[in-house]
Amino acid sequence: MHYRRADVAGGTYFFTVNLAERKRTLLVDHVDVLWVVIQKVKATHSFHIDAMVILSDHLHALWTLPGTDADYPTRWALIKAGFSRCLPQDERRNSSRIAKGERGIWQRRYWEHLIRDESDYSNHVDYIHYNPVKHGHVKRVAEWPYSTFHRYVARGIYPPDWGGGVAMNDEKDFGE
Repeated sequence: MHYRRADVAGGTYFFTVNLAERKRTLLVDHVDVLWVVIQKVKATHSFHIDAMVILSDHLHALWTLPGTDADYPTRWALIKAGFSRCLPQDERRNSSRIAKGERGIWQRRYWEHLIRDESDYSNHVDYIHYNPVKHGHVKRVAEWPYSTFHRYVARGIYPPDWGGGVAMNDEKDFGE
């Protein structure tokens, strides 16, 4: 089956990318590895991370691509493959994945949405940042360290208690 994807050069896209085994916690267990891989891909295939949150079994990201480029599938393929190569091979793989020489870390597909306007952009940024609360990982947005929320607070875009929290001092600057 052929899936049709939006391909607007210079577009801003929202993504949801999931682990194959949703009960695993690989993304937060190896968040530093994931971040290094993302930075390497950004260095060779430029894009801007507008907003991002990394949860235990999935992540959400809002990217803006360069004006002449719409190739986010290559970027995600490189991120997923690069991350997978850094982890021990202890995941379950079905016969299809084995036959194709694939690891069983990521779901093959991911969700993407082309951002339409400022309201759509704002709604997706809020969704990304509130996601750790939605999934019950924390009670307040500011408690989750693997998020661009803290960058938004530092820039005065969100108040520190947005979503009911107070910004932390030991957060990572995901997104830049």
